[in-house]
Amino acid sequence: MFEVVVIGGGPAGVTAALRARELGATVALIESEHMGGVCTNDGCVPTRVLARAARLVRDAEQFADYGLEGEPPAVDFVRLLNRTEHVVRAVHQKKHLLDHLEAADVRVFDGIGDARFLDSHTLALGNGSSVQGEKFILCVGGHARRIPLPGGEHALTHSDVWTMKGLPESVAVVGGAATGCQLASVFAAFGSRVQVLEVSPRILAAEDEAVSEGVAEAFGRRGIEIVTGIGGVEKVERENGRLRLFYARNDEIHTLTAETIMFAVGWPGNVEGLNLEAVGVETRRGGYVLADDSLRTSAPHICAAGDITGRMMLVQSATNEGNLAAEQTVLGGEHGYRHTIVPHGGFTDPEYASVGLTENRVRSEGHDYAVAVVPYAELDRGVVDGHTEGFCKLLVDRPSRRILGAHIVGEQAVEVVQIVATAMRAGMPVEQLADVEFAYPTFTAIVGIAARRVLRELGLVAVSPRWGIPERTLGAEWEHSDRD
Repeated sequence: MFEVVVIGGGPAGVTAALRARELGATVALIESEHMGGVCTNDGCVPTRVLARAARLVRDAEQFADYGLEGEPPAVDFVRLLNRTEHVVRAVHQKKHLLDHLEAADVRVFDGIGDARFLDSHTLALGNGSSVQGEKFILCVGGHARRIPLPGGEHALTHSDVWTMKGLPESVAVVGGAATGCQLASVFAAFGSRVQVLEVSPRILAAEDEAVSEGVAEAFGRRGIEIVTGIGGVEKVERENGRLRLFYARNDEIHTLTAETIMFAVGWPGNVEGLNLEAVGVETRRGGYVLADDSLRTSAPHICAAGDITGRMMLVQSATNEGNLAAEQTVLGGEHGYRHTIVPHGGFTDPEYASVGLTENRVRSEGHDYAVAVVPYAELDRGVVDGHTEGFCKLLVDRPSRRILGAHIVGEQAVEVVQIVATAMRAGMPVEQLADVEFAYPTFTAIVGIAARRVLRELGLVAVSPRWGIPERTLGAEWEHSDRD
């Protein structure tokens, strides 16, 4: 019998297994299919390959502006999908997950099919064998949700992209959150006519309103049609080699026609088949395991980490939770944790990224705050590279001068936001961030401009009453924060 059995070989599971071994426990790791989890095999990594190809297509549009000659590139979609497969293999080879686990003396059961609990301490594996453990950590991840409706079998999810036979002339994406927007952006860059349908009043509804508006406006300029506020999807019909989608909006049934329809409508946890009832693990709406801030489930000897908890379904958060779940399982005690500073974003065009609180959340929590919004058009690097679309928005608590959140739309936004996240995690007041001498010309310099603009808003920069500098020039790249 193992002291700890980890179910799932993704970021949360691998981290949990290695940490439990570091703490001295005997550990087994169970993986039904492929090590690495959804992100490496089916999500972030291959999707990022598509986004990279989309960027190359976009950048070719600037050839003439920079004195370059050449024909616009044509997309060979099958070759691109082959490239994604090659990159996924390369990432696996780089990580050497099995080697690391075996070197740490973790017993790995991979590719053994689905596991299910027989009793509180026994797992039946898909290959007919079984594993016993004193304690368990559930890291079984999630999957793309399919809508049960007539004709739903004709629609794809992002998981089906990797087996497509060619680039569709037109795509309708149902769902305007992170996955749906990335799919829409990529296919539009490749030349497909794209429509996005979203139930909420705006796409990227979980993001700051400025991000939603900025991305929606950019999508519109790229020819992506967005329909928000739909009442749901009714059915899908195949007609003359194309698909017709029926959806409700404003108490009426509307239709659209596309060659390909993709659902990006949620990410439920993989709880089916585990037989959690046999061990007393409660689940909640959406197909997630109910876990507290210490990642303990309703069964005292079982913890959960990663997407299965439905808390913060990101790779970086899954890794963090895997570490915490291992420590909670082996050491016990109270080690509660909430995801508060988690930089995230999407590789759309333009990119978007956020960390911390949205302005609506800041307002609802009653903060006395200052806000600065700096357009990318004021950034020299944006002018140099021809990417002046976007902005950086910084929210700061007035009494403490601590940074509450940052929201960015524009080139390299996902990279830029890491600067703010680091400052927030270190507890830096905004004046310290303003003092950082960012390299020039860079996209990250926009963070310094925003921080210096907030300083002026807070009255922390000495200015003569006769000084009449225009507002739009406050906090330029060349300006140092000369405070009293």
